[in-house]
Amino acid sequence: MARASRNAAARTAEKPLRLRGRRGRASPGPNPIDIHVGKRLRERRTLLGMSQQELGRLIGITFQQLQKNERGTNRLSASRIFECARVLDVPVSYFFEEMPSDVSSFGRKHLQGVAEGPTPVYGLDPMAKRETIELVRAYYDITDRKLRQQMVNTMRALARTDETSAIHARPRRGRPPKR
Repeated sequence: MARASRNAAARTAEKPLRLRGRRGRASPGPNPIDIHVGKRLRERRTLLGMSQQELGRLIGITFQQLQKNERGTNRLSASRIFECARVLDVPVSYFFEEMPSDVSSFGRKHLQGVAEGPTPVYGLDPMAKRETIELVRAYYDITDRKLRQQMVNTMRALARTDETSAIHARPRRGRPPKR
């Protein structure tokens, strides 16, 4: 019996320990749905100009916990999502809107046990960048509608001068250019 326990100890020492998720399965990383919900939470919080510490205090968690929620590392419970929606003045459905189809289908595949391969890595959405959110907030701080339209026209003109801008690849809206 001592030999069997020595062999088991030797095998354990040879293999590196793997982190385990729930129910003893290897944890592949954050669920893409949790990442999406966290991203929407961060977008709304930033759009309102609220700090992580301020939102955390209002929903009863620390800012460190909120950071993990926003990254998708920690899941948000249904009651916590409800509380976030109340504080951020959005419907609960807001956190699940604009979910890419590959993310929304992930949950069903994962639950059925047919998901294979690593968890997909998602690029940074330009709408999730802090500078985009700050630009949108500054834009809506301008109360004069005509001035806001002039800002949009200026931004489009600047984008046209940048040869690497994606504006060149998009079809133009409105009248075709004069020939």
